[in-house]
Amino acid sequence: MLTITVEPTEKFDYETERFVKPPVDHPVTLHLEHSLISLSKWESKWKVPFLVENATEHTAEQMLDYIKCMTVNQVPDAIYDYLTPENVRDIYAYIQDSMTATTFSKGDRTAVGRKREVITAEVIYYWMVTFGISKDYEKWHLNRLLTLINVCSVKNQPSKKMSRNQVLMQQRALNQARRRKYGTRG
Repeated sequence: MLTITVEPTEKFDYETERFVKPPVDHPVTLHLEHSLISLSKWESKWKVPFLVENATEHTAEQMLDYIKCMTVNQVPDAIYDYLTPENVRDIYAYIQDSMTATTFSKGDRTAVGRKREVITAEVIYYWMVTFGISKDYEKWHLNRLLTLINVCSVKNQPSKKMSRNQVLMQQRALNQARRRKYGTRG
């Protein structure tokens, strides 16, 4: 969970040429979660996938709405107008954080990224059902949940058979190691 404190201040409205008082006169704390629940809320409203290769495909309005979907506590809607560039930078860094130490090798075929399929909340829920992942994990950071799904995908794949050349190379290496160990020539 990411916690951000927003300090609303008086702003100048150029259309009315007046100063506008903030909705509250004290700092407001936002508790944000980049989770499957947030993703599901956002996609149900906008009817487009959130997880796209290029984040610039989303408008500023859509991204602000995603921040609203991430908010788990009740705050005045107008408070989002007082987010600073630093707040937004911190939120984007939180969204992009992997939240895990797990990495995948190039040879691993993972569920996420298979055939460049469009990933939506329903696809992720499908993977959770397929791999027997509890619905409780929908509150996890989304990147961490996707990593868990990828781990399940990799671990559930049948082991790859070695080619004839790989078997021969492995046998050659074992024989050479035994010769060195026992000091023999064959």
